[in-house]
Amino acid sequence: MARRYNIYDVFTDKRLAGNPLAVIYDADDLSDAAMQAIAREMNLSETVFVQASTNSAYAARLRIFTPGKELPFAGHPTVGTAVALAERNHGGSNTDMDLVCVLEENVGPVRCAVRLRSGEAGFAEFDLPKKPWRIDLSLDRQGIADALAVKSTDIGFENHVKSIWSAGVPFLMIPLHNLATVQSLEFDPLLWEKAVPFVEGSLASAYVYCRGGVHHQAKFHARMFSPDMGIPEDPATGAAVAALSGAIRHFDGLPDGHHPILVEQGVEMGRASFIHLHIDVKDGDIAKARIGGQAVKVAEGVLEL
Repeated sequence: MARRYNIYDVFTDKRLAGNPLAVIYDADDLSDAAMQAIAREMNLSETVFVQASTNSAYAARLRIFTPGKELPFAGHPTVGTAVALAERNHGGSNTDMDLVCVLEENVGPVRCAVRLRSGEAGFAEFDLPKKPWRIDLSLDRQGIADALAVKSTDIGFENHVKSIWSAGVPFLMIPLHNLATVQSLEFDPLLWEKAVPFVEGSLASAYVYCRGGVHHQAKFHARMFSPDMGIPEDPATGAAVAALSGAIRHFDGLPDGHHPILVEQGVEMGRASFIHLHIDVKDGDIAKARIGGQAVKVAEGVLEL
């Protein structure tokens, strides 16, 4: 069966930047094994399969696969697919429109807002389907430093320490002292496998971050590595930023109120990505948070399967 697909670059308004995403339409009849095989064939950090939702109030059901496994939730597939469906269903990129939709993911329903403007990259943002929580496990500081080819004293800044957080997908958050250290690190997957714990049945993924960034408006600069997902390095990781929101609230002691935060990622890969994080704090805890970014179509075609 022939089925249509698009490729979008996500968390960017420029083609050949950001994080590429394959969106496979009309995927209801595909088996889990077939979707995993297609994701390996696409060889992008994520491939999303659009199916009919089990709830008529929802726009679609999404199945999200990395080259190595299925994920219950991910940020750039949510943003990219929300824009892709809006453009596909409402006249393409030459339409001015604001709309709200709900996408059904394995983590649960995800509410999205989409903005289309003629001649511009689409923009979408979504409410975090789950608030971030911390997972307390013993962590090998020196082993982690060796896996990143940094000094153990480079790990941590201000109140930030290494920790594991999840908002649906867990990440080992590693704060490093400065931008130069983050940019010059060398990730060793074999040393990583020896040093870090399994979290919820999978080897923990590395999310390395520091304050500031190459872009003057960025408040954090990040890199993500995940041998377990089959991702040597990811240009943009919305699920990790969702988890990071918990670390930021906790270690920075964010006061009550609204906190807009821009996170840059993918710079070292030549695919600069900009992830918009908004955190609302009430009574010292996250009341709600959302993640947004732009997405632009770069390719379309037919999958002969």
